[in-house]
Amino acid sequence: MIIMDVLTPEQRHFNMSRIRSKDTKPELIVRKWLWHNGYRYRLHRKDLPGKPDIILPKYNAIIFVHGCFWHRHNCKFASKPTTRKEFWEEKLNWRVIVIWECDIKKWDADLEKKIIDFIEMCDIDIYDT
Repeated sequence: MIIMDVLTPEQRHFNMSRIRSKDTKPELIVRKWLWHNGYRYRLHRKDLPGKPDIILPKYNAIIFVHGCFWHRHNCKFASKPTTRKEFWEEKLNWRVIVIWECDIKKWDADLEKKIIDFIEMCDIDIYDT
C-alpha cells in the first residue's frame, strides 16, 4: 500500500524548513543545565568533526544532543513515518558503529562479537522495533 504525501510540495518544504538543526529544545535544556551547574561551553564549532552541539573546552569534551527521530533511537519517539515511506527509509536507515583504534590494536573475540552483533542488528528493520 502506497500512502501519498497529504501535503503539497510547497507545504512540505515549508514544514521541513522549520525543523532546526541547532538550538533545539533538547539542546537548550542540556545547555541550561550545564550553565546553571557552572559548566561553560562553546557551540557548534565548524572546525571540529561533526560540528558538535556543545563543546566544553576546559574539559576537552564535546556533547552531541541527538533527536530520537532523526538519529533512530530505539524508543517511542523514533516513530515510523507514514508518508513518503521509501524516501524516509532511505534517508534514516543508516546505522553507525564506533570502533576505537585501541580496540583494533588488541583485536580479540569481544571486538569480533561487537562487529558481528552490529551487522546482524543492521539486518533488522528498524521500523519494526
